Amino acid sequence: MALERRSKVEVRIPTASMADIAFLLLIFFMVSTTFVRYRGLPVELPEAEKIQRIETRRNLVYIWITKDGKICVNDMLADLNSLEDMMSRRMRENPRTIVSLRADEEVPYGKVSEVLQVLRRAEALRVNFATRKERR
Repeated sequence: MALERRSKVEVRIPTASMADIAFLLLIFFMVSTTFVRYRGLPVELPEAEKIQRIETRRNLVYIWITKDGKICVNDMLADLNSLEDMMSRRMRENPRTIVSLRADEEVPYGKVSEVLQVLRRAEALRVNFATRKERR
């Protein structure tokens, strides 16, 4: 005599709460993500008559020079020797790198010239001089 099974067991994964889990993960990543925006050092930029804006930020390195002579590269303080090492390494990684030089208007040009010489030795030849858009 053969016995017959009365109940069949269904194997299923409950998907009713999947939307809730995805929504909670989305909120978690939105809250915990930080966006890096370079602050640099307090620098008063000089004025310029013609200004051209650079749209791509992926290949940019920001260098700030304060009127005290401090040099900051992408929010990290540096001296001329470490600047050359950093920029040489960066140029080997990405030869299309553009340097955005933001020097205070009261910085002696000799300091700017020293930074330009370091950039030349590091083969960072694409340099942009940042200025203010309009007069105050």
